[in-house]
Amino acid sequence: MLNKVILMGRLTADPELRHTSNGIAVTSFTLAVNRSYAKEGTERVTDFIDIVAWRNTAEFVTKYFTKGQLVAVEGSIQTRTYQDKDGNNRKVSEVVVSNVYFAEAKRDGATRGDFGGSNAPSGGNYQRQGEPAPSFENGNDDDFKEIPSDDDFKEIPPDDDLPF
Repeated sequence: MLNKVILMGRLTADPELRHTSNGIAVTSFTLAVNRSYAKEGTERVTDFIDIVAWRNTAEFVTKYFTKGQLVAVEGSIQTRTYQDKDGNNRKVSEVVVSNVYFAEAKRDGATRGDFGGSNAPSGGNYQRQGEPAPSFENGNDDDFKEIPSDDDFKEIPPDDDLPF
């Protein structure tokens, strides 16, 4: 069986960190995800998808992400049932995330964390100050390099000292 979800959308509100009675960190938030198609003559529809993050992932999300930010999530769909306050049975489907990724460059005036700088958990500063992040829309041929073929590699003599 396969249950894998990858979504990219914008946060509809600032995520808030909560803890279970056992002290486990959890946050739930909603992603606004545009559908990739639209009927001719109509606007694209947006789906609002409920997301749940646990433990370190929950702490990471609440520390570095804010309302309106473009976020990519990876996880699985889970359904659960419960009784509401009126005794009615309810069924909920939500995405339980395993990974959360930054999907845009740091915005000016960010209020939480330095999510575009060299201290960011995502791996560092990937753009020069004042320049837009690389993308298909603003990239040029210098942003890409050719991957060498097997013919481009020369055999290393066995008596050479390797740096590793």
